[in-house]
Amino acid sequence: MKYKAPGRCPICGEKLSITKLSCSKCTTTIEGDFEPCEFCRLPDEDLEFIKIFIKCRGNIKDVEKELGISYPTVRGKLDTVIRGLGYEVPSKEVIKENETKTAARNEILDQLSNGEITSKEATERIKNL
Repeated sequence: MKYKAPGRCPICGEKLSITKLSCSKCTTTIEGDFEPCEFCRLPDEDLEFIKIFIKCRGNIKDVEKELGISYPTVRGKLDTVIRGLGYEVPSKEVIKENETKTAARNEILDQLSNGEITSKEATERIKNL
């Protein structure tokens, strides 16, 4: 029976490194300091979520249906995986600010496209966002 290699030290919680690899067929052994893949360090629950997320092609609505959970729960699980991989998760305020800027930028571009403003005006307005 094969066990999944732990990703974190059970004593201090620090990331573990792999120091010995061996072939089960010919018994060759290699020793060194090997870095496991970043996904290997994630708990099984997070790995299962990633599999379903990929299967659903990143469509959160499909993930909701597959797992029978709500949109906020899917987002929370996704944020957990993102943090587990060592990335920062932007706060709700930053996300809302970015969405507001994107909407304003799109509105300016629509006005430009419709001939309501000049390209110079559009450039200035976008700079001021």
